[in-house]
Amino acid sequence: MTYVIGGIEKETDADGYLIEADFSEEAVQVIAAADGITLTPDHWKVVGYLRDEYRDNGHTPNFRNMVKGLQDVLPGCDSNSLYVLFPMGPAKQGCKVAGLPQPYGKGGY
Repeated sequence: MTYVIGGIEKETDADGYLIEADFSEEAVQVIAAADGITLTPDHWKVVGYLRDEYRDNGHTPNFRNMVKGLQDVLPGCDSNSLYVLFPMGPAKQGCKVAGLPQPYGKGGY
């Protein structure tokens, strides 16, 4: 599977995650559309958070740490609200839509 982002074919793994991170807005739009997600401002806040975590730590947080970390970015966020945004699993699908490689293990550190 590949995505065409900025006119360039981007390689993915077998699960549709980009092999190399793409931090463009177009990447988010293309991948979200392929996953059937209509982006809202809350999606973009989660994407921004995950991208910052990836840049700062080289990987993304697991789901529990993601919920805790998002409290500053998305006040009142909880596991249910994240599953509304990313029904296939916020830690995994969130990373995928953010244009990041597949997270470690069960969703990061």
